[in-house]
Amino acid sequence: MRRTFFSILILWLCSALTIQAQEFSGLARLNAEGSAIVDARKGGAQIDLALSQGVPWRVFTLDEPRRLVIDFREVDWSNADTNTLLQSERIEAIRVGGFRPGWSRLVADLSAPMAITSAEMQVDETTGNAHLQLKLIATEPEAFAQSAGTPKDPRWDLPSPSIVTAPKSGKPDWAATVVVLDPGHGGVDPGAERGHVQEKVLMLTLAREIRDTLRRAGGFEVFLTRDEDSFVSLEGRVATAHEVNADIFISLHADVLKLGQASGATVYTLSKEASDAASQYLAERHDRSALLAGIDLSGTDDQIANILLDLVRQETTPRTERLAQAMVLGMQGTLGKLNNKPYRQAAFSVLKAADIPSVLIEVGFMSSDRDLQNLNDPSWRQRLAEGIRDGLQAWVIADKAARDLVRQ
Repeated sequence: MRRTFFSILILWLCSALTIQAQEFSGLARLNAEGSAIVDARKGGAQIDLALSQGVPWRVFTLDEPRRLVIDFREVDWSNADTNTLLQSERIEAIRVGGFRPGWSRLVADLSAPMAITSAEMQVDETTGNAHLQLKLIATEPEAFAQSAGTPKDPRWDLPSPSIVTAPKSGKPDWAATVVVLDPGHGGVDPGAERGHVQEKVLMLTLAREIRDTLRRAGGFEVFLTRDEDSFVSLEGRVATAHEVNADIFISLHADVLKLGQASGATVYTLSKEASDAASQYLAERHDRSALLAGIDLSGTDDQIANILLDLVRQETTPRTERLAQAMVLGMQGTLGKLNNKPYRQAAFSVLKAADIPSVLIEVGFMSSDRDLQNLNDPSWRQRLAEGIRDGLQAWVIADKAARDLVRQ
């Protein structure tokens, strides 16, 4: 009897500690009962968000596509049901999540141009609870476009520009190969979703497992573009690879195809022209995820820069193609069957590091029942990680041999 009571006491204490930890969380939490997004008069909408405490915040609009963005420092969205929160027909969809360390974000897709007429956060002096209310009214497309734009620099996660005085010197043969693994999406951008499964969660888990596999193999130094559920812009991911002087960049994804059927792993390299319609669709979908989070990649390359980049790519492209082929062979060796066309090309912006061999691996498609089952299977993911390891080891040997031939 005493032992039973002691066990119950331990369980009660653990529960109490869990509740206490939740109550004393440093993050503001959303009160779902006091929050709603509804239609309002004059073709507008009203956003009410009840928070457990007041936090610094900002709001702005972005165009093409039209959306409203609210940044917070910082809100815990874990108990937010976006389907229940959104009750407006003038806002097509919302997504919430982390955006950068210390900041979280709400993005609302607008069905029509709307202007912000009022935005105010009131904080209860007694309880500390906060209420953020935004009111919007219909406006003309031209007026919306003119007022839209991110305050200051939207590329928060990019390092300051640096002056490169000399090209990178060749690495000695004994030096570790620096690999940057890029778990797709993250934070406010969940990526593909099927039921309760999110691409951003699966890819972070997989990236960590591949990192561990490569470290155990030896000869590799591995970095992740994100090691938590936070948003990193496409430009920020490439910047990370340059910061650590990466030898290889691998972006990991698992998409959903609404049209047609696809299954099995596919390796992509950069090309202005997509090798097929599905590849074109995936490239556009990936770039749009950055637009939804407030980053617009259009118009960022000037003509002179493109000429210089193309010159660098003349050397990098054959190395990248060998990397892609090595990835395909490595994964075939541990997984067996891949996609029926396992090597493809498309204009993925995340692959635009001209001086770093870069590939994007669609490790599977969440729209496929078989692939989804595999992605949730730790044993299958381990075989995938081992295949990537084998491919990288083979590429390192082949790349060194190719360099030696060039020197001769």
